[in-house]
Amino acid sequence: MKIKGLRWWIIALIGIATIINYIDRSALSIMWPAMGKDLGMDDSDYALILNLFMIAYAIGQSVSGKMFDKIGTRMGYVIAIFIWSLSSLFHFAVRGLYSLAFVRLLLGISEAGNWPGAVKSNAEWFPMKERAVAQGIFNAGASIGSVIAPPFIAFMYAGFGWKTTFIIIGSMGIVWIIPWLIINKKQPAQHPWITEEEKLHITGGNPANEVAEAKAAPALSLKEILSHREAWGVVVCRFFLEPIWWLFVGWMPLYLQKTYGFDVKQIGLFAWVPYVGAALGSIAGGWYAGNVIARTHSVDKGRKNAIIIAGVIMFLGLLATIFLGNTPLKFVVIVSFVLFGFQFAIGNVQTLPSDLFNRKSVGTLAGFGGTIGVVSVIIMNFLIPVITKTSYTPAFIIIAAFVPLGVLSVFTFIKKIKQVRE
Repeated sequence: MKIKGLRWWIIALIGIATIINYIDRSALSIMWPAMGKDLGMDDSDYALILNLFMIAYAIGQSVSGKMFDKIGTRMGYVIAIFIWSLSSLFHFAVRGLYSLAFVRLLLGISEAGNWPGAVKSNAEWFPMKERAVAQGIFNAGASIGSVIAPPFIAFMYAGFGWKTTFIIIGSMGIVWIIPWLIINKKQPAQHPWITEEEKLHITGGNPANEVAEAKAAPALSLKEILSHREAWGVVVCRFFLEPIWWLFVGWMPLYLQKTYGFDVKQIGLFAWVPYVGAALGSIAGGWYAGNVIARTHSVDKGRKNAIIIAGVIMFLGLLATIFLGNTPLKFVVIVSFVLFGFQFAIGNVQTLPSDLFNRKSVGTLAGFGGTIGVVSVIIMNFLIPVITKTSYTPAFIIIAAFVPLGVLSVFTFIKKIKQVRE
């Protein structure tokens, strides 16, 4: 049996896994007003739990990146999604701070694997000119998950309560493993279902060379990877850009509750809107970069032009949240533009490891970059309760300043985007 476009089936499954990932992680923030009350916990407890998740997520990025490089994407995904699904499911049994902290730590470590795993899989299944598109589809899963999560979880909560809701959403990832194991049998050069045309397309015309190269090319250690200045372009950029996304993922439900007095149902009605913009940005960023690369035959121009455009959109949008976002509707529409810009950029930034290094080292750099990005998010999460006692404006100012720093880091450390000489 042969399947045309097998690579698109693979990235579609990863996109679905990412939707599940975001439903699982978003459930706590959306149901917190009710769940926290039932457990006798307050917003300071929520901030602590959020940071514990992010610390685990930071560690998980690097650990899972090495794991995916060691055992491959097929089994790496099985391990990651099985653990995070059980972690999500067992939220139903929490009784207080310690048990909630335990399941969130486990969830953070395991959910982190989705990102280096996707970057590595895209390096295996897509030629360079299509990788930003594939990454855009994958990142659209995060946005679609964030669109679906508020109304879906609010609906489930209204019908069944928060405990049963966690059982249902935790079960979805376990079911996902079945089609993943069936479809993702082997890598492209050896997959029995791939057509010869697609195999040649992915491998640039010579599958035998790809197999030989994969065997010959060594997996670099993290120290060896970081000895190249280009790797620091990825790491520093993610340090500055990641808090933009996570500020809204982690704190927007509480912002809507505190600023406008929203309950769980009202949060579900409004909180999904910005992620429509994010989903569009994911696809648009990949399409734009791919189009420039195809037209100019320059990966450097495609990636950097996309990152510049996205930086302008994010910066102006964040300024608008300060000066124009004075109603719930205005606020969520403006945030839609901010997250459009973020996803327009981040798909290209996340693709840089596969542009710069051989596929055996991609997961390691992608994971470490994710870890550093999350460290920045953790710092911001500690600052948010301190600097937003009367207004969220200081937080918006800080992440607005991060945008040009993130863009400049790519241009400073990566003179030209191309495979480094290892």
